[in-house]
Amino acid sequence: MPFFVVHALAIGGVVWLGWSWWGLALAIALYYVRMFGVTGGYHRYFSHRSYRTSRAMQFVLALLATSSSQKGVIWWASHHRTHHKYSDLEGDIHSTKIDGFWWSHVGWILSTKYEATDESKVKDLVGYPELRWLDRWFLVPPIALGVGLWLVGGWWALVWGMFVSTSLLWHGTFTINSLTHVIGTRRYATTDNSRNNWFLALITMGEGWHNNHHYYQRSTNQGFFWWEIDLTYYVLRALAAVGLVWDLHTPPKKIRDAFEGSAAPPLLEPDLDPAE
Repeated sequence: MPFFVVHALAIGGVVWLGWSWWGLALAIALYYVRMFGVTGGYHRYFSHRSYRTSRAMQFVLALLATSSSQKGVIWWASHHRTHHKYSDLEGDIHSTKIDGFWWSHVGWILSTKYEATDESKVKDLVGYPELRWLDRWFLVPPIALGVGLWLVGGWWALVWGMFVSTSLLWHGTFTINSLTHVIGTRRYATTDNSRNNWFLALITMGEGWHNNHHYYQRSTNQGFFWWEIDLTYYVLRALAAVGLVWDLHTPPKKIRDAFEGSAAPPLLEPDLDPAE
């Protein structure tokens, strides 16, 4: 019910308050800030360990990611690693090919079937008490964000900055599960139906280069070539320049130069070294 209530409040709030270009700007700004939490935090760091950071910065990434209202980092990483292990095969938790669009887009995350976390898949994360606390109380960051918006800008800021922005963020994120296994082009041979889609890459800060990612999941950058815009990677490069993150892993030339029909590299497990 909270999922549908947020959508209803977004639509009803805009009707009640009236259209606002400044409101839309606020919604989009918070959309992209929190999208980075999803892509740079949940996905490329906690799920794949494609770069390294300090324990303090790890917690900041976790807070930002959890503000997206997509449950906790331990839960998210555990389920995402399962997806990669069985992508588009029996056992995949959100395959459009097997279970259809609605399930892969949003049904799976609303289902009680996947509420539990398989901690055996995230042993590198469960040892941090602060991550365990945040995973258990994953509603605290989005509620705190909502309260802060209301205190600063009243109902206008709460509707546009929280309800509208979060609704857009959910569906933007979920297109990677549903649409990037259906619409786009394939550069690399993989065992799944992953595809590259430039438009989805723009709205998800680089996640739309999904065939690249499934071919070589260890890479921090998912846009392998200069023309493949990857905003998440650009932000991480900026953070690396000031020493907040380091050891960003990039694909070697033999990986980038592979092509459809060439043998895929073996499935790479995430680097399980803890934050340094």
